Amino acid sequence: MDLSNATVGQLLIPVEDLDRALAFYRDALGLPFLFTAPPQMSFFQCGGVRLLVGVPTADEPRGRGSAVYFKVADIQAVFRTLVERGVTFMADPHVVHRTPTMELWLSEFQDPDGNPLALMSEVTVGG
Repeated sequence: MDLSNATVGQLLIPVEDLDRALAFYRDALGLPFLFTAPPQMSFFQCGGVRLLVGVPTADEPRGRGSAVYFKVADIQAVFRTLVERGVTFMADPHVVHRTPTMELWLSEFQDPDGNPLALMSEVTVGG
């Protein structure tokens, strides 16, 4: 038995200030807020994956999480909405890979704690 049929159920995004993170993920990014488990965890739904935004306990390492790529249908529209809500991006949405039938678009940003995040969109072309 291995993970070949597994799905990702939850991702942890480590933060330093839970209230600030709650406002960012709920209000700026617009992720559906599920619940808070005080004093250090808030949960959000992102498609079929639950995001745990949490403050590490004193004995846990303070490293940053993995990059989270939010797959969206219309990267330009989501980008504009998030910019209007105060999210700062490293660059406008841009193509990072092309095939004859698809373009992969990205636009990277960070949460207030420096965790790497990105918008991602696969756009059908040609054909």
